[in-house]
Parts: sequence; C-alpha cells; structure tokens
Amino acid sequence: MPPAPRSRKPSLRVERALQRDGYRLLAGMDEVGRGALAGPVSVGVVVIDESCRSAPQGVRDSKLLQPHAREVMVPRIRRWAFAHAVGHASPAEIDAIGIIAALRLAGRRALAALDVVPDLVILDGNHDWLSVPDEVGLLAFGSSEVHTPPVTTMIKADLRCSSVASASVLAKVERDRIMVELAPEHTAYRWDLNKGYSAPEHIEALRAFGPTVLHRRSWRLPGTMDDDGGFAEQDAASAMPPPLVSVTSDAHDDGAVTHER
Repeated sequence: MPPAPRSRKPSLRVERALQRDGYRLLAGMDEVGRGALAGPVSVGVVVIDESCRSAPQGVRDSKLLQPHAREVMVPRIRRWAFAHAVGHASPAEIDAIGIIAALRLAGRRALAALDVVPDLVILDGNHDWLSVPDEVGLLAFGSSEVHTPPVTTMIKADLRCSSVASASVLAKVERDRIMVELAPEHTAYRWDLNKGYSAPEHIEALRAFGPTVLHRRSWRLPGTMDDDGGFAEQDAASAMPPPLVSVTSDAHDDGAVTHER
C-alpha cells in the first residue's frame, strides 16, 4: 500500500499510485449508519478511472460537511465519478445476521448495482468487512453471481482518498433521506433530526414508547430493556412493516452507538 498523503484534504494521490500498480478501475467504499439505533446501514461506492480528474472542490468525509453542503455535493460527485451506487441492509437484516454481515450485504448490493467491475476496492478502516474469509472470486447473490474485487484497507481513507470521501457523502445523503421520509410515521423519535442515532430526543422516545420494527431490536437499546432482559411493551402505533431494502445507482453523467447528525 502506498504511503498516505500528508494533505488534510482528500486527494487522488493514493488512487493514482494504485492505478500505476495496475488497478485501473478503483472503487472507494464507505459505510454510514453502523452505530445508529434505527434504520438501515448504508454503503456507498464511487468508482474512478484514469480519466477522472480531481474530485469536486470541497469533497470531504461526510461527517465533516454540513447537511446542505453534502446535498450540494451529490450531483457534482455523480458527474465526476466513472460509476457510483449506494446499497442498504435493513434493520431486520441487521438483527438476523449481525452488523458486520449486514455491512457486507449492503456493500455487495452496491457493487451489484454498478455496471462495471472494479479492479480493487479501497475500504476505510483496518478491517475488511466486505470479503468473506476463504472466499475467492464469485459469490451467490440472489439468482446471480457478483464478482468480489480484491480489497485494500486504509485507516482514515475517508480523510485521505477522494473516492472514499465521495462514497461517504453519497451514502450519508441517501440514508438521511430515507430516515427523513420515515420520520412522519414515527414522529416521537424525531428521525428527521437525528437520523436514527442516539440523540436525547430519540432516547427519550424509546423510554416512553419502546422500539419500533425499524429499530435494531437485537441491540441493547437505551431505555427499552425490562427486568427480565426483554423489550418493554411496544406502542401499538409503532407496529409498522420494515422499509424495503433499496439499491441505487446512476450511470456516469457528464451533464457501537453513536450520535451523528
């Protein structure tokens, strides 16, 4: 792995070094929603090739941008990228298979939505949650097979690599929109404000009404466990079906519990 650049702003230095090593199509990948209490976990992927010049001005890890700045950045990133997509795994899937496997599922849904196969995936962090141990080549994905590209991990890649930072922005904006759309169905939890993270108003609503089916019910949600270790009685109004899992992608167009806002 090439040495990390010293610039405080994301750049393509790492990507260009990898391209010189023979990885022409590079995919930056990042997740959002891993530490939320409710809603999906979402994974963005942004693919670049040698023709992609410097990323749009102002691209940063999504956590460093204000909501309006992220929204403005999305169409610019889509025009700049060779290919891009966002995949999701639902709260029910997180409960059924665990957060790491759900991350893998969302990431592979994003890869499946691309119309290209990257030569390499740059993954933020030091843990490859995208690949299954001992798996080589292809994996079953519904009725089809999805190629699993090789993966390289990099700590703070979202701060150093423009492709990874861009993937973070796409995933964050799309997941936030999902939570805002779901908020009117469960107004007490104020997902329009907290996007499913552990903000005070969200925790207070959990204490008052218990979890909905859009919460990650396998987690120890604040204020929801009774004396026997089970969930407190749930407000009947919260018994809503879980959201459909979605994957989005657009063709290249030239025209732990955390509190996150």
